[in-house]
Amino acid sequence: MISGMMQRIREILVFLFLAVFSKAVYSTKPPHWGYEGEAVANRASYCLSWRMAVEANNIRAWRTIPTQCLRHIETYMIGGQYDRDLNLIVDHIITYIDAILLSHDGLDAWILDVDDTCISNIFYYKGKRYGCDPYDPNGFKAWALRGGCTAIPAVLELFNKLVESGFKVFLVTGRDDETLGQATLDNLHNQGFVGYERLILRTAAYKGLGAVVYKSEIRKQLEGEGYRIWGNVGDQWSDLQGDCIGNRTFKLPNPMYFVP
Repeated sequence: MISGMMQRIREILVFLFLAVFSKAVYSTKPPHWGYEGEAVANRASYCLSWRMAVEANNIRAWRTIPTQCLRHIETYMIGGQYDRDLNLIVDHIITYIDAILLSHDGLDAWILDVDDTCISNIFYYKGKRYGCDPYDPNGFKAWALRGGCTAIPAVLELFNKLVESGFKVFLVTGRDDETLGQATLDNLHNQGFVGYERLILRTAAYKGLGAVVYKSEIRKQLEGEGYRIWGNVGDQWSDLQGDCIGNRTFKLPNPMYFVP
């Protein structure tokens, strides 16, 4: 009986020791953590929250990304997560497309934005610290005139799916028609965007209008021509807001810049 009591006491003591030891381990930062490690963790957490707020359109009219988030955005854009996020969205778009019964009257339409929807400006924005530097209209114009934007693979796949399925695809962009029209046309063609119904650029009639107003007017005109807009895809909320937005809208990720 005494030996049993001693065994029980030993078990209690072991339990208490493990409880105290576990609390000490899990409530204390590792010795190498230090102030710098804590600051890095806090910055990473803040930048993740900032990016999520941007994508949810809870932060608006921002001009540049926070400087402390440069590495976070760089890692996101070129480290694989951007591609995974975008691929997931495109997969859901294709599932939606497969459920649509087209009328085959030539009026089933789909709208795609161009910059950072069909073709990527990631190489340009790398030189602008992924959006830490303010927007440079002259610099972007020079870049766009080179026609060096590469196709976004998942969206090119989506584009081909739309064309093959019988949708009339309209590429609608805020790029200036007079200065960037031919360069944009050539760039898209060289990257495999062939077979769309119409490329629509900003003409002098829409100069000075915000993206929401401009793109609403374009969509209104298309509906006036009898088109039924089944889907609308863009990397900016201003691509998807306003009038005549279509049956469904799909926002692609882009934490590098904001277009009002």
